[in-house]
Amino acid sequence: MSIGILTSGGDCPGLNAVIRGAVLKGITQHDLEFVGFKNGWKGVVDGDTVPLGRPQVMGISKQGGTIIGTSRTNPFEGDGGPENIAAMMADQGIDSLIAIGGEGTLAAAKRLTDAGINIVGVPKTVDNDLSATDYTFGFDTAVQIATEAMDRLRTTGDSHGRCMVAEVMGRHVGWIALHSGMAAGAHAILIPERKTSMDEITEWVRAAADRGRAPLIVVAEGFKLDSMDDAHSERGLDAFGRPRLGGIGDILAPEIEARTGIETRSTTLGHIQRGGTPSAYDRVLATRYGMAAVDAVLEQRWGRMVALRGTQIVHVPFEDALGRLKTVPQSRYDEAAVLFG
Repeated sequence: MSIGILTSGGDCPGLNAVIRGAVLKGITQHDLEFVGFKNGWKGVVDGDTVPLGRPQVMGISKQGGTIIGTSRTNPFEGDGGPENIAAMMADQGIDSLIAIGGEGTLAAAKRLTDAGINIVGVPKTVDNDLSATDYTFGFDTAVQIATEAMDRLRTTGDSHGRCMVAEVMGRHVGWIALHSGMAAGAHAILIPERKTSMDEITEWVRAAADRGRAPLIVVAEGFKLDSMDDAHSERGLDAFGRPRLGGIGDILAPEIEARTGIETRSTTLGHIQRGGTPSAYDRVLATRYGMAAVDAVLEQRWGRMVALRGTQIVHVPFEDALGRLKTVPQSRYDEAAVLFG
């Protein structure tokens, strides 16, 4: 049996660990063969593969990014579609696919599965916003990177008596902001799930400053003030026609300074949260996902993805992960809000 592996969408720490876990288990326990499709669904549409054996996956679990590349290609456009993809797989002797990606990747995988292609999914999103799984790999690494950055911002804020605004990833959900903000001892955490007024933000900043602290404000890129209808975007649209977010920190910082008289600076962490070495937790979770994906292939669990429930790996239908984001519940935000100001 030959299995094709692809990584699609944005890159994420832990992708290589998934690949390694799948390949090593498949080879050592089941004598399977693997190929990697280069650059996500683009490689599937083009039939562009590379061999994945033990030499190719040796030592890659600690590497960030993905050794087979990724893209945001739609497999139903151009020369794609289920008939062409099925013909390519038959021509190359590939029996099934392991698709590693987020909601867009899994939505495409579901359509292809419905059309008869044998696909198993592995959830991937730095934002941790996929339903049907407790955690996705890459999230822990992003939180650690953001927390370390905020620890550094606090030292320069303390030295100058400044208010520091740290903007982190989170288009629709605030999990990275919530976790890193709590870990770094932020004086306010602003997330897409909860609109907030400048008056409330100013109150938190002043309360921290009155206690002799240099205020630290953490804001997710998708956060909206109560006076805003849409998240701040000034960078055009991405490949899927979605606004490229970023810059809300630069909107907040001068307004905070004007209202409080406290010198305020904004830092956007951006893609640095996606890069570099994955954390130990993400390496282990990603490896377990890869191994479980091979089991799912052997059990012919087509149209299902591996997921984490508590500490156990389970299998759930693609549709359970689609159409509904896993947002920060009000109770979790209320826990963090006790620490504000």
